[in-house]
Amino acid sequence: MVVILLSCLRVRGQELYVYTEPASNMPAHSISARLTGNFIAKDQSADNRFMQRYSPEIMLGINKKWMIHAGASFADMHTSNFRWESVYTYIKYRFLSIDEVHQHFRMAAFADVAYTRSPFEFDDVSLQGDKSGVAIGLVATQLVNKLAVSATVSHMQVLDASRNDKVLYTPARSYQAVNYALSAGYLLFPRNYTDYKQTNVNLYIELLGQQTLDRKTNYWDAAPAVQFIFNSNSKLNIGYRFQVAGNMNRMSRQNMLLSFERTFLNVWKKK
Repeated sequence: MVVILLSCLRVRGQELYVYTEPASNMPAHSISARLTGNFIAKDQSADNRFMQRYSPEIMLGINKKWMIHAGASFADMHTSNFRWESVYTYIKYRFLSIDEVHQHFRMAAFADVAYTRSPFEFDDVSLQGDKSGVAIGLVATQLVNKLAVSATVSHMQVLDASRNDKVLYTPARSYQAVNYALSAGYLLFPRNYTDYKQTNVNLYIELLGQQTLDRKTNYWDAAPAVQFIFNSNSKLNIGYRFQVAGNMNRMSRQNMLLSFERTFLNVWKKK
């Protein structure tokens, strides 16, 4: 059992991306609880004030093919008062898995649904507390030894009442977009596994892009991050996201991320 556990840690550690999901799923019959904080400095925000968003989330590993997330967000990013902001759910189905020694290739399809009570602002289309809508996409992940690379593409539709009204907005609003992501993770420590209680240190770099289909606006962000995994069941992420290129009017072009996640294995047994 120890050998199996160490093998799983070695294979999956470096594809637990900070800003995106890999094609691999969390362990079957497990539950994870995560709290994520996003922070925008005063000099980087559109309103010239410090902004924050906290997102508690529950994740379920149904089986080796299916997993689901459900969460909410609380923030003061769109209003001066800190308040409940949004709810969302995410589901992923892994339909391809080619596993070999110390490497694998996997593909999955996913869907996202979100509702927010935040006002419609800015050009970027985001379901993380900013817009109500739906998204569907595909993700492919290749792992070889200590390096994991993942590519994601998705189509997003904003479901807002203003989409069907007769008001002429200036500038025009964006209601649909295509998102792209290229993520890479590298297992830095430990060099050799001897105990499941060893702390893992993973380094990540993710390129996150969006192209709106209404007004032809776009952005490309870079997001480096470091991740610490403790006792093979607790994860601490620290990330920094910043715009490299783009022409969108955004809430901010830079933000910090801090998250902590705890996984509980074999919460229920397979019948």
